[in-house]
Amino acid sequence: MTQTLAGGPAAPGLHPAGGAGKLPGAFRLGLLRGGLEIKGFCRNPGAVVFTFALPIMMMTMFASIFHDKVEGAGVTVSQLYVAAMLGAGLMSTSFQAIAIGIATERDEGNLRRLAAMPIPRSSFFFGKLWLVLATGVSETLLLLVFGISFFGLELPSDPAKWFTFAWVLLLGLIACSLLGIAMSSVPRDAKSATPIVTLPFLVIQFISGVYIPINSMSGWMQHVGAFFPLKWMCQGFRAVFLPDQAKMLEQAGDWELGRVALVLGAWCIGGLILCLTTFRWKGRRDG
Repeated sequence: MTQTLAGGPAAPGLHPAGGAGKLPGAFRLGLLRGGLEIKGFCRNPGAVVFTFALPIMMMTMFASIFHDKVEGAGVTVSQLYVAAMLGAGLMSTSFQAIAIGIATERDEGNLRRLAAMPIPRSSFFFGKLWLVLATGVSETLLLLVFGISFFGLELPSDPAKWFTFAWVLLLGLIACSLLGIAMSSVPRDAKSATPIVTLPFLVIQFISGVYIPINSMSGWMQHVGAFFPLKWMCQGFRAVFLPDQAKMLEQAGDWELGRVALVLGAWCIGGLILCLTTFRWKGRRDG
């Protein structure tokens, strides 16, 4: 029987037929690890409820309180909140969840043990990205269902808008996931991870037009918010689900989809560079 490094039987599927003792590639291992990550997430009721329920609760609260029509924009304030919360929900399942999760695993010594194993280290990150993709898409679907059912959000009929929805979602998930991986190196231990990650995420939501409409914020807040990917994710989703006249509410009076793609793409590249230069497999107390 094939043995693992720990001395026990190898997990099913790790050794392909005819290749005894040979591990599959990084992508295959990442896919297997992604399945384990998703199972582990689903077996943690607290994480499931917090991840999925909080964005829905925030969206419901704000959209229910502020529901007047926006003059000249052809939308209600509720619809603005729903479209923006799609971006916040994605960032919650990627940036926030992955930063806290990896910081906790590092503090518990899991990353140090993983780094010592003779497998591609990239498989760990592939596994995390599969988890983020599964939770991010699920969160988005839930927010859409609530938005359509209770707050008058309408699904677009133009295929071009669905294409926009797809690339905004994909680029946003990649950018925020990479930033979450980089951010995971900031907390000193698992106890400090949640406040250190959650506080800037909360501030970014307010200056990115999630809870306060962009045209209601002061100029300096708009400029600071425009530096982060969340503002452009929200703007991209508003372009998909709101009528064209609603673009008058944006900072530039236009959807600026070209700039949305450019900024999110730049954050993907920048996030990758940050990961490569700052990520640590050992905790600070491990030396």
